[in-house]
Amino acid sequence: MNTKSLYLRASKEEISKYVVFSGDPLRVGKIITLLEDVEQIAVSREYHTYTGMYKGVKVTISSTGIGGPSAAIAMEEMYDCGMEVAIRLGTVMGLKDNLGKYIIPKAVMREESTSKVYVDASYPAVADFELLQCMNESVVKNKAEYDNGIMCTLDGYYSDMKESRLSKQMGTDVLGKIASYHKYNIVGLDMESGVILTLANLMGIKGCVVTLTTVLENLVKFMEAEERANAEELLARIVLDGIVIYDQKQKES
Repeated sequence: MNTKSLYLRASKEEISKYVVFSGDPLRVGKIITLLEDVEQIAVSREYHTYTGMYKGVKVTISSTGIGGPSAAIAMEEMYDCGMEVAIRLGTVMGLKDNLGKYIIPKAVMREESTSKVYVDASYPAVADFELLQCMNESVVKNKAEYDNGIMCTLDGYYSDMKESRLSKQMGTDVLGKIASYHKYNIVGLDMESGVILTLANLMGIKGCVVTLTTVLENLVKFMEAEERANAEELLARIVLDGIVIYDQKQKES
């Protein structure tokens, strides 16, 4: 019987062992243009899911929406469908002079709350080393630059990452919060990576994160539309090529 998952509306027969998660559903629509033999699995809530082929490797692409709770649902349901490799493809707010650079974190500081529902805060959110190395190799192959520094995942965009009318009204020191992460040598901030890596490790599967720095802290600097579109397309190619590299190494081992 073909049983569909509750939110993603996906089944084991439809999902690859390689799953790429992207927060933005519209970005998923762009990523799948790089695939062949694409099949739409479902468009359900924030979850847009497709499976196709890339250079002979079957890959599933799915969106998660923004934040940890929806990312955790996507991870859980894809794991139920047989996912063995989980890769977050997304954007990050840079805390260094790294606009337009690709960040493939070796680990993520867990300042969000979703992963702490699963396991104590002392549990590390770390990338799979072999998978990370394949993604590094893919960046070089695609003639770009990468950083394996530590990122930090937060819960609130307008409470933790960007000043807003409400944050100012409430006297929330958003800029002070952002500045505090410099002392930990954090390279960037996002809202999903800590959850993805924590759950991947709890599940005993391979996990990593590949992101593009599209803005700097508090949006003091950001990539222009055309430049960002080109860099995001390259980001997708980097992740897909990284999967092919990883898949080939597995076949050779």
